[in-house]
Amino acid sequence: MKREQISEAAVRLIANIETVIRGKRSAVELAVTALLCQGHLLIEDVPGVGKTMLAKSIARSVDGIFKRIQFTPDLLPSDITGTSLFNQKTGDFEWQPGPVFANIVLADEINRTTPRTQSALLEAMDERQVTIDGVTRPLPEPFFVIATQNPVDYHGTYPLPEGQLDRFLMSIGLGYPGRDDERDIILSQQMRHPVDALKPVMHTDDVLKAQNAVRGVTLSEPILDYALRIVEATRQSADLVLGASPRGTLALTHTAQGLAAVRGRDYVLPDDIKAVAAAVLSHRVYVKPKLRTGEAPARAVIQAILDAIPVPVS
Repeated sequence: MKREQISEAAVRLIANIETVIRGKRSAVELAVTALLCQGHLLIEDVPGVGKTMLAKSIARSVDGIFKRIQFTPDLLPSDITGTSLFNQKTGDFEWQPGPVFANIVLADEINRTTPRTQSALLEAMDERQVTIDGVTRPLPEPFFVIATQNPVDYHGTYPLPEGQLDRFLMSIGLGYPGRDDERDIILSQQMRHPVDALKPVMHTDDVLKAQNAVRGVTLSEPILDYALRIVEATRQSADLVLGASPRGTLALTHTAQGLAAVRGRDYVLPDDIKAVAAAVLSHRVYVKPKLRTGEAPARAVIQAILDAIPVPVS
């Protein structure tokens, strides 16, 4: 797929989603970028701001298999991955795939289940396969997990472990809408929800072609060095206990390539790095306890790092 085709497909996808998610262009653009980068997306925000609707809108906009898993405290790992059941008629065990065997999987309120069940997604998200009873089964392609979670201090939540968080390419929030956007939301839902009217605007084959093409977006040496300096600064920051790992650097550069392609370019600019840095790195770093009282403290630290590091001149 050529650069122009990726951009055109992304524009159609974003426009389709924005008929449901009003006034959140940046968040929608990042969500589409995550899909085209073969990554997974974590949406963290307060209840009722459209986290699940964003996930559903993406799923309905792509012509593929969609499954939704409502995470609850009594959910078991086999409820996600599937299990082998004994068939009394045949006398054999038969494999029953779980909802993770889909192109787009919505893990709704992922932090309302236990860490043991959360870990059932680790192999699926990292290796795009599931191993049960010694048998490894590949997942469909493309495979995209969108997880929503409420803030960790809400009642009945389990914090996601660092290893689980690191499997998400990006973590984004939606925030409250502006008054005019909220007015549009109310008026658009008077008779029916606009998500019910969404039609696919992209096929799974096109998603796979776009994902392969994104890898070819040019990442120049100065831009790579800029990304490396940002990640290195997270490891040296006096405000952080834990900085980003090399996986974070890979995620930062690849996501910037994806955003450049979405915006119609075949090369990465420093602005692409800056636009995705907070979403890619904030959930991969660990802020010191004294700074955790503010709103989105990790994002504030990442922004301070971006402000301090000189931008390369192309």
